[in-house]
Amino acid sequence: MNEEVQVVKLFGIPFNVGNCVSGLVSALIVFGLVYWFSRKLELKPKGKQNMIEWLIDFTNGIVKSSMPDEQGKKYGLLIFTLFLFIFVSNQLGLAIQLPINGVNYVKSPTASPATTLTLAFLVLLLAHMMGVAKFGFNGYVKNSYFSPMPALFPINVLEQFTNFLTLALRLYGNIYSGEVLLTVIHDQLATSHAPWTFIPAIPLEMVWQGFSIFIGSIQAYVFVTLTMVYISQKVEKE
Repeated sequence: MNEEVQVVKLFGIPFNVGNCVSGLVSALIVFGLVYWFSRKLELKPKGKQNMIEWLIDFTNGIVKSSMPDEQGKKYGLLIFTLFLFIFVSNQLGLAIQLPINGVNYVKSPTASPATTLTLAFLVLLLAHMMGVAKFGFNGYVKNSYFSPMPALFPINVLEQFTNFLTLALRLYGNIYSGEVLLTVIHDQLATSHAPWTFIPAIPLEMVWQGFSIFIGSIQAYVFVTLTMVYISQKVEKE
């Protein structure tokens, strides 16, 4: 899936316009959905209020599975927001594509390694910061790198890098590969051969769209679950 990339520099820092626009669109969709779901709340929930309450219960369950005590409650909003953003980002490219002069300005932002690496970096940075805030710097170093025994220090250091890479690349690989296959079905089967190849391409593309929605949902769940696991490792005693 080859496409041109438009890059602009701000204060000397390069930004991929397609990634920025797609991420902004995902954020606006999440904001709009949550705002709509949370209007006119009632004591006896129904309709869209049931949906927002189910989502909150679902993400709170993810938090409790890793941090069941009172301390975990402070991360409920983080996991709720992160799950919705990644879920919408994973599905965005399946519903909307906005190519202009070879540059795709709206796509799944998580189909770019820059986006997933940034999300993973922010999540792990937050985990380390919360560890320092909980135990102090010396206590954080001892709990994260010298527990349960000092001999594991090299492995514990290496684990920080592997956690970062696997968290980012797992999400990127699954979403990117799904969009690549959809592009192949559309460009190589539906439109590039004789007219009758368009007929089998329709059900094939529909099946893969459904499978991609499933994969995108699972990857959003996996990302936020691992986020809570990594945070709990830093704020709880080994």
